[in-house]
Amino acid sequence: MNIPNLLTILRVLLIPVFIALFYLPFSWSYWAASGVFALASLTDWLDGYLARRLGQSTPFGAFLDPVADKLMVAVALVLLVEEHANLWLTLPAAIIIGREIVVSALREWMAELGARAQVAVSNLGKWKTTAQMASLIILLGNPPRMDFWVGLGYGLLIIAAVLTLWSMVQYLRAAWPHLSSGAHEK
Repeated sequence: MNIPNLLTILRVLLIPVFIALFYLPFSWSYWAASGVFALASLTDWLDGYLARRLGQSTPFGAFLDPVADKLMVAVALVLLVEEHANLWLTLPAAIIIGREIVVSALREWMAELGARAQVAVSNLGKWKTTAQMASLIILLGNPPRMDFWVGLGYGLLIIAAVLTLWSMVQYLRAAWPHLSSGAHEK
C-alpha cells in the first residue's frame, strides 16, 4: 500500500460522506457536500501525480483509480438529478453515465483483443473532466433554484456532456476496424 493508493481509497470512502452531507437539513449542507466532493476531486489529481512522481504506480491503483472516479461522478450526478429534476441536468447526466458504460465496455473488449492502447485516455478527457468536476462542485454547492451559479453549473455540465460524446465518438472510431470485422463475432 502506498500514498497514491491510499488517496484513491480515501476518494471511495468520501462518497458516503458527501451523500450524507448533501441530505442534511441544514443551510450549509450543500456547501459541505460540495467541499467534500472537491476534496475527493483533488485526490484524483494528486494520486496520479504522486504515482508518476514517486514511481508508485501499481496494478491495484490502475484498476481502482478509474473505478473511484466513475463512482464519485455517477453518485454526484444521481444526487443532482434527483434534487434538480429537470432536463438541463438529467440529459447531460444520462449522456455522461451512458458514455462511461459504453467506453468501459469498449476498453474491456479491446483489451481482450490485445488492442487496448487504441482506446487509451486522450487529452480531450482532461478537458471533459475539468468541465465535469467544476460543474459538479458548483451544482452540489447550490440549492436547485435558477441563479447565476446553477446556470453556470448547467452550462459546464452541458459542455462536459458534449465533450463526453465527442470523446466517445473518437474511441468508437479508433475501435471501428475491430468492431466492424467479422473475425471476433460471438
